[in-house]
Amino acid sequence: MPIIYHVTTAANWAAAQQSGAYEVASLKAEGFIHCSKEEQVAGVLERYYAGQTNLVKLVIDTDKLNTSFIYEWSPSTADTFPHVYGPINIDAVVNVIPV
Repeated sequence: MPIIYHVTTAANWAAAQQSGAYEVASLKAEGFIHCSKEEQVAGVLERYYAGQTNLVKLVIDTDKLNTSFIYEWSPSTADTFPHVYGPINIDAVVNVIPV
């Protein structure tokens, strides 16, 4: 069960639970949802979410995803990150951790 992570707001997660799938603007704009490996989450929080509150970390079981995910190179951080190419189905999220 390979696990990846996605940081979002508690409100966005609540909306996803109501709709049955998690989507964000990057899915339409870039074609995928940005995710992280466990050791990358702290850097993502620092770079993109500094000062924000009511955040949660979605713990995603990639074996349960209804869409594909691919590890891709990010030149801005010189690291490889998982990208989910479609909405994240709710049952693929096996835990939600406040951050």
